[in-house]
Amino acid sequence: MVEPHPIERTEAMSFGEAIKTVFRKYAEFTGRATRPEFWWWTLFNLLVAGALNFFNVIRIGDNAYLGSLLAGVWGVAVLLPNFAVAVRRLRDAGYGWGYLFFILVPVAGIFVLITLWVQPTKPAVPATATA
Repeated sequence: MVEPHPIERTEAMSFGEAIKTVFRKYAEFTGRATRPEFWWWTLFNLLVAGALNFFNVIRIGDNAYLGSLLAGVWGVAVLLPNFAVAVRRLRDAGYGWGYLFFILVPVAGIFVLITLWVQPTKPAVPATATA
């Protein structure tokens, strides 16, 4: 039996819903993530990191700034949710999690991943019945 898409609705996911969903599924690598969920999360992540970098005017050592420290802590805190939503988005677009390794290719890798992440949702492949 084909498992239905987790978010079967006609309206788009809102910014707040996307953030809640990613935090709720922070370590869930199974299932799917729709385009709005992934891209709202990406925007949220960039906005938070950018806002934390405003604290770079506060020096906390000879070569250290508060904003860089806070942005680094934020980056580590959301590392697992970032990977999880990226894998779920690849699956929703019809690709396997292994495509995430394109991130290791300098410069071109991120463009390949962005191209994969913007693909529309592909229907789930029906499981073969064993009888």
